[in-house]
Amino acid sequence: MTAHLMNRNSSSRRGTRRPAPPALVLVGHGSRDPRALSTVRTLMERIRELRPGLPVHLGHIELNEPLLPDTLAALGTGDAVLVPLLLSRGHHVKRDIPEVAAASSAHVRIAGPLGPHPLLVETLYERLVEAGWRTPDAVERRTSAVVLAAAGSRDPDAAVDTRHTARLLANRLGVPVVPAYASAATPTVTDAVRALTARGRPRIAVASYFTAPGRFATQCTAAAPGLAAAPLGSHPTMARLALHRYDQAMATPTSSQHTLAATA
Repeated sequence: MTAHLMNRNSSSRRGTRRPAPPALVLVGHGSRDPRALSTVRTLMERIRELRPGLPVHLGHIELNEPLLPDTLAALGTGDAVLVPLLLSRGHHVKRDIPEVAAASSAHVRIAGPLGPHPLLVETLYERLVEAGWRTPDAVERRTSAVVLAAAGSRDPDAAVDTRHTARLLANRLGVPVVPAYASAATPTVTDAVRALTARGRPRIAVASYFTAPGRFATQCTAAAPGLAAAPLGSHPTMARLALHRYDQAMATPTSSQHTLAATA
């Protein structure tokens, strides 16, 4: 009799056990710079610390393993939310990631890119402060500016998103912020610095609008006339933002609908 009650209670507990939440799959671009993979792995650990019990995986678009198709294949027919570690809309967000998701047997939702979002702006600000930025006084404000260095894309929506982030950062800093790009778009960081200097703003810092160290981030830092911030990297706020995008995608009724470029 006792054994029967124990089995029944055990079955009851099993019956009320909550199912595991859909996995969060971080989608990195991939880089030949080994610091990029190390940074993303640290970010994964921060996400796990913030939300214990949430399965967190990693898949890359190119250059690094695991590649996204392999990560999804390992999930089988399970549920997953893809969170791109990308800062704006562009070809990877609109084409590459959805195509991989469509070919997978997993049940996939796709979150929007990380940016633009106020949490990114706070991370950019804190990275600038870490690099030595201090709030300019009234006199310095008239001669100060920031270049927001981004990867660049031929997709016009990517430029729209980057300009949005630049405006938010300008409001946060109280000085002009000019977007500049490492490839596929203009101006370059060098051209932006030259233009700002010609406008009487020689006190220029470069904010690194990259999710991890890599060739483009290094290239933009080398073009800085002085102070240059580190990439966004594994800053704790980035982990919060990745979870925010995951939650947004989970709240979206249609699994094929993208949660694109939200700002809240």
